Amino acid sequence: MAAELWNRVNIPFPSAVSSVRVHFRQTTDVSVKTLLVENEKVLRLLRSELLQTEVRVLYELLYILNNSFRGNKTYKGLQQAEQCINRLKSMKLDVALQELTDLCPNRIQRGLSVKAGEGDVPSQPFLEWLSLKVLGGAQLMSCTLSRCSRAFILSKQQMKCDEFIILNMVITSMLSRLWVIFRGILVGLSALYPKLLKLLREVADTQPMPFLKDFSLPADMTQFLGPSVASLLTKKSAHVPHAKEHKEKRRKKSSAEVKNQAQTRKVKEDLGVAIERGTVLDTDLKPFLMAFKNFTKDKSVPRWKKKSGKMQKFKKQMREATSFTDMDTRLEEMIVWCKSKKMKKEKRLLTFLRLKCQRMKCLEGEGYNVQRKLQTFRQEARWASSPRGSAPRSCRSSAATWRNVHLRTRFHSLRSRFRSAAARAGVKKKRRKRQREKTEPSASGLSADDQRNRTTNKPTSRTADCDDIDDIFASVGL
Repeated sequence: MAAELWNRVNIPFPSAVSSVRVHFRQTTDVSVKTLLVENEKVLRLLRSELLQTEVRVLYELLYILNNSFRGNKTYKGLQQAEQCINRLKSMKLDVALQELTDLCPNRIQRGLSVKAGEGDVPSQPFLEWLSLKVLGGAQLMSCTLSRCSRAFILSKQQMKCDEFIILNMVITSMLSRLWVIFRGILVGLSALYPKLLKLLREVADTQPMPFLKDFSLPADMTQFLGPSVASLLTKKSAHVPHAKEHKEKRRKKSSAEVKNQAQTRKVKEDLGVAIERGTVLDTDLKPFLMAFKNFTKDKSVPRWKKKSGKMQKFKKQMREATSFTDMDTRLEEMIVWCKSKKMKKEKRLLTFLRLKCQRMKCLEGEGYNVQRKLQTFRQEARWASSPRGSAPRSCRSSAATWRNVHLRTRFHSLRSRFRSAAARAGVKKKRRKRQREKTEPSASGLSADDQRNRTTNKPTSRTADCDDIDDIFASVGL
């Protein structure tokens, strides 16, 4: 465990004095000054509002995606990045660096110490303990960079598959910003570490108080982190040379413009002399216009022919298709072609038909007889490739078909209800008349001819009632 002392979250603080009094020379003043400058850069990055905001965004994303994305690889990559950030918080690197700032003398104290020849500086145990903290923080930053890169690649793969595009855009942008910030912290720690070692040697020569006995501090941060992280530390910002080149180009351009202006001032121009031009004003533009007209014709005709030829070829393939598997491949090719030609209506209809084709393909694979469906599907595919006229019933939307069926069933129910009501009314009238005939005497003043006429008029009244009902529905529009 002593060999991996830097890898602990809580490195035991040395039970010794934190500052000692040493001979303060000009070299000590310079080393303390550079150490404070590098320390301030790292502290500014660790306490920056941008880092805290991005960490809060990461926490919110993990909280929201906890249930729905629990088995997702990108979510697991974000969790690993979160673990590294939590470890950075728990190791309290910013507190240790702030303690270094408090122990080092400021500018006025350094000036007085140089004049006096003595001054207070951090002790050797404290500097060795802080060096372990810096090594652990640098190793943690390199691990965080690799975790952020892995989660970024996984999120980019999901974006290529058109999955959760907006969410993956948020994740990739957040991870890229976190990567840049953590790389800055790693570069700052790598620049701070040699300054710590330099001051540690000066203090150890004056007041030797060794704290680390089983572990020796590495002389170089790049050897400790490995070659993969060393490339990040040695890589310089690419915008600096470009900016210099841009400035040099601007200077050259401005100097050339000044020279050209000076030359134009020296040249004396006579504005009264006519200028001879090489163009003839009486040129005939008819050949040019005819060539342009032929050019536009040649361009417009093949495009229309190409579209119609592609449609005819697709219809022929639909007629010759013997299974839904063949139709699925042809439909996929046609959808891609319609998308490239920006034929939105045809693409939408063919996509809808392809979904149906895939369902029928599954039934066909299970052994069902789908030849009758295949014939109707051919007609639908041919209509969808060039939609003109009324659409087939299967290509209509579900809302429209439901509306038509609903109106038809309602009309039939109303008509049957009216007819049954009229029939019941006719039956009641007939019963009443029979009862009256039974109750009334035969010599009631009506002759046999009148009774015969009455019986002949009964069915005509029933038919008249039915005709009235049909007239009512016709007036409504049903």
